[in-house]
Amino acid sequence: MKKVLYGICMVFCLTSIVWAQDANPVKEDVITETKVEVLAKSSSSWDGATLPNYSEGRPEITILKVVIPPKQQLPLHNHPVINAGVLLKGELTVVTEDNKTLHLKAGDALVEVVSKWHYGKNEGDEPAEIIVFYAGIAGKPITIKE
Repeated sequence: MKKVLYGICMVFCLTSIVWAQDANPVKEDVITETKVEVLAKSSSSWDGATLPNYSEGRPEITILKVVIPPKQQLPLHNHPVINAGVLLKGELTVVTEDNKTLHLKAGDALVEVVSKWHYGKNEGDEPAEIIVFYAGIAGKPITIKE
């Protein structure tokens, strides 16, 4: 009788393990390992110009999230510091004063032009959302508007 009860208990335990696994299936989109993907690495901006040397002074990093509504254009401006970004959502077109043009879509990274007049425009139907990292100097502007 003990052997029968022992056998029933074993079958019950094994069956409950199988049921538990079926009740909690492994999701396909679960990340189990760390991934690193280089989005941008460059010594030049997207228009091919060599990035300037870093300025003297106390470094100051600024990270901005910029949301540009559909069909809106930013004012003409320039950045006197090195900066780079990643477009998270939407589409964005960047145009320099000499009419060089860059078209970005969600997921694209860019190393921005430095000390060159340019503007961005969202020609799409949804907001363009970009995260931009500026390697500036404390007390100095990261953007200059015309």
